[in-house]
Amino acid sequence: MLFCLISKSYANENIDERVKKLTLELRCMTCQNQSIYDSDAEFSNNIKKIIRDKFEKGENETDIKKFLVQRYGEYILFRPLINYNNSFLWVFPFILLVFGLFFIVIKSRKNKA
Repeated sequence: MLFCLISKSYANENIDERVKKLTLELRCMTCQNQSIYDSDAEFSNNIKKIIRDKFEKGENETDIKKFLVQRYGEYILFRPLINYNNSFLWVFPFILLVFGLFFIVIKSRKNKA
């Protein structure tokens, strides 16, 4: 009996940690750039309940994130997914870096000559 209580409390602590970790990665849709974990808005409380229920059912973080993105859009994620739709956002900084280095090299060669 004692073992059951200990394992249930450990499972609840484990789920609490997983909920905390995931909700820190999600943006509250009613607050301005505040994580769901840090927000006390009704929306955030509902999302926390949904996430807890899904973890208790045995779903993983990836499935929960996909569910939330389908329901609320990618804006709910602090770190956007890497996919075709937003690949430009991920590649653009590197393109700027390459062009910047290219122009710096050209300018330095002109100054030497």
